[in-house]
Amino acid sequence: MNDIVVMGQMARDLVLVVDEVPGPGDVAPVRERREMLGGKGANIAVALAQLGAPVRLVGVVGDDEVGERLIARAAADGIGTDAIVRRPNCPTGLIVDVVADGWRYLEDLPDGVLLKEADITPETFTRADAVVLQLQQPPEVALKAARAAGGRVVLDGSPERLRDELLACADVVRADHQEAELLSGHKITDADEAISAARQVMEHGPGFVAFAVDGVGNVFVWDEGELVVPLGDVEVVDTTGGGDAFVAALTFALTRGDGPQEAARLAVKASGDTVRRPGGRPDLTGL
Repeated sequence: MNDIVVMGQMARDLVLVVDEVPGPGDVAPVRERREMLGGKGANIAVALAQLGAPVRLVGVVGDDEVGERLIARAAADGIGTDAIVRRPNCPTGLIVDVVADGWRYLEDLPDGVLLKEADITPETFTRADAVVLQLQQPPEVALKAARAAGGRVVLDGSPERLRDELLACADVVRADHQEAELLSGHKITDADEAISAARQVMEHGPGFVAFAVDGVGNVFVWDEGELVVPLGDVEVVDTTGGGDAFVAALTFALTRGDGPQEAARLAVKASGDTVRRPGGRPDLTGL
């Protein structure tokens, strides 16, 4: 397997587990604290490395000490870091994940930590077996990378613009419930509606679509078939990173030649394993 390239966000991820979120003027002790490499792009890249794939990350950090530490952490995780951009005069992104009865995000993600078209070197994407494009990045940047890709193109999310152009370049699309409705332009309330919406998205180019459906599970549709994997009895601690692990495992399985059903089930298992723990960092070694 050649490289899988992931284009997406990277940030310092601070996870605080508390028994309850304090009200104004109150104080609550932190029961568990974790600091790690985070952001959706980095989470996907970490998961791919844990699964055994050679992977490179295309993302942005600031020119500060935090950014330097995150690059070192990514390298220690087995991720190729040569395409990571260090943005002058920009602080590295910060995500605070407060886990109590559910989760709450606090984000400090300045515009400078978004990729720009000038940051994209086409050769990085041309030689890869697969390219994962995390669509929190500007759609113009994602489109430049997608058009440069020589292998499978995986879109994660729903772009705010250039939807048709990006779908025309895509082989695989993964979206959560809200993103699936935005992509398809239709309300989705059950598995049948998700399958119909996925088929409509496939008319624009992708040959494989995976939608999460609230209260139902995950719906997978490809040219020759479809599969609905219901929600299991996983004890969910924090949903952060579940979708990232899903995308990583799905991409890994399809790239190594697994069939659609096998790839789908591995993706669901990877997601379920990840949401059992606080924070978005996966632990898929040996999956």
